[in-house]
Amino acid sequence: MPKPPAPTSWFWKLHRQLARLNTFLFRRTGGRVGGSYFGGAPVLLLHHVGRKSGQARINPLIYLDDAPRLVVVASKGGVDAHPAWFHNLMAMTTTEVELPGGERRRVRPRRAEGAERTSLWERAVAIYQPYAAYATYTEREIPVVVLEPADPTPAG
Repeated sequence: MPKPPAPTSWFWKLHRQLARLNTFLFRRTGGRVGGSYFGGAPVLLLHHVGRKSGQARINPLIYLDDAPRLVVVASKGGVDAHPAWFHNLMAMTTTEVELPGGERRRVRPRRAEGAERTSLWERAVAIYQPYAAYATYTEREIPVVVLEPADPTPAG
């Protein structure tokens, strides 16, 4: 018999409400507001589905525009665990992201490896310095995810 879900703490309820507010502000202002807690770094909204819950989720993430690809970094999951959105994303063949200005793109995720990861990691740290600090106190290699266009023709 499956175990019943644990009650949701006040912290997670507040977190979800703030995430909804962030998404609303991001969409309402064309991306100018809603990612401000990332120190002015460019932010997109990642759409994914919870592997366990099956519920639609949206996460604001810092990104690099590596046209036609986008690049995100799977940071703040835990000392030895990747964040849930990373696992959800990697379990999907395609998903959608929202960019500032309301542009939506269908993308296919893949993990960057080797020299590609190193190069993209350095660029990500250049636009958001806290990544470098976080990497010093986690026991895991923080994944760099490339979001390839899923559509054969560019959006426009």
